[in-house]
Amino acid sequence: MSHAPKAAPSAPSPAPVIAEVRYSLPDLLHELKAERAAATFAMEKLDQVEIGKLFKAKTPRRVKPKK
Repeated sequence: MSHAPKAAPSAPSPAPVIAEVRYSLPDLLHELKAERAAATFAMEKLDQVEIGKLFKAKTPRRVKPKK
C-alpha cells in the first residue's frame, strides 16, 4: 500500500483588522457647514426635487366634462 502524503490543513486566513478612526466633532461640523453653503449641495437638493417630480403620479391635463 502506498501512503499518499496528507495535505496539511490550510490555515484560516487572518481576519481583517479594523482600525478605529476618530474625527474631531468641531472639524466635522465646520466641514458640514461649508458643504451645505456650497452650490453643489444646493444642486443636489434641487435634483432631488426634480427627480421626485418624475415619479409623482401624473394627473390628466384635461378632464372631459360630464354630460
